[in-house]
Amino acid sequence: MDQITNVMEYKEIARQKLPKMVYDYYASGAEDQWTLKENRNAFSRILFRPRILIDVSKIDMSTTVLGFKISMPIMIAPTAMQKMAHPEGEYATARAASAADTIMILSSWATSSVEEVASTGPGVRFFQLYVLKDRNVVVQLVRRAERAGFKAIALTVDTPRLGRREADIKNRFTLPPHLTLKNYEGLDLGKLDKTDGSGLASYAAEQVDQSLSWKDVKWLQTITSLPILVKGVLTAEDARLAVQNGAAGIIVSNHGARQLDYVPSTIMALEEVVKAAQGRVPVFLDGGVRRGTDVFKAMALGASGIFIGRPVLFSLAADGESGVRKVLQMLRDEFELTMALSGCRSLKEISRHHIVTDWDAPRVAPRL
Repeated sequence: MDQITNVMEYKEIARQKLPKMVYDYYASGAEDQWTLKENRNAFSRILFRPRILIDVSKIDMSTTVLGFKISMPIMIAPTAMQKMAHPEGEYATARAASAADTIMILSSWATSSVEEVASTGPGVRFFQLYVLKDRNVVVQLVRRAERAGFKAIALTVDTPRLGRREADIKNRFTLPPHLTLKNYEGLDLGKLDKTDGSGLASYAAEQVDQSLSWKDVKWLQTITSLPILVKGVLTAEDARLAVQNGAAGIIVSNHGARQLDYVPSTIMALEEVVKAAQGRVPVFLDGGVRRGTDVFKAMALGASGIFIGRPVLFSLAADGESGVRKVLQMLRDEFELTMALSGCRSLKEISRHHIVTDWDAPRVAPRL
């Protein structure tokens, strides 16, 4: 794996190593997959305005997220069923995140439990939550995450129903028989079985509460003192409602383009959400980040940090824990270089003036 020079190269290695059903589950998006492509393409429509002759001999990438100091604003998004990628699954990812001194969000649909991930050692970890029809189970999950030392809840709000992922339907996706959704073990929540279509879509339809609303964000605050991040916001209207309903932060996300197709890329939606939040809560970006330049662009548009998902899965499949470590290190190195070449010595020096986008209002030429 020494010849790997960028994050994208892990995708092809993962495609060759993984069973087709598993690779397609990780890689594909909803329906026409327009948003899946757009999550990447939109970054190419943002250009830099680098500043020169600034002493960049010392670069500080450290930041604070919900009061926790981390080494860089690059964190790990929740992705389900990581043991399909590698036998160590979420254990390996947790150790890699801890080694990089950054935050990992563990999926509700993980193949390792909150207790198992906590047992890997120290690290700042958040727990991603789907609100299920059985609220007693939700309470149990949140309490377990608290006891296991998780520091925040990332509430996924864009999944009242699962998006139409045609690859999963074709492959009749189901969890391999030797794996289980570990956080749900012993909770009488049925099984993720093979069906005529996507087994996961059928399972989600049975278990996930389609009546989820803003009142449930308030309800969650009554059962936990942990801060709640609302994950899946794409509009100013919902950003304002998230703040009004007590969210501790917002994650701009289109669920890796796996839910509603033809929604904007997350990088295009980001600035609208940041402006609506008015600095009252931090806003994070999740989706499409593959380069340190992408991280810088997100920070310039007002993000407090970014989360990566698929690069973790692909590098995990390719090379286990060391693959995930390398992805985090490559993104860190690229981001540091981008900061230096843009004339920024700390995150607070990254500004909107450092970029220009093709959706900016055209500049009027000065009159001669």
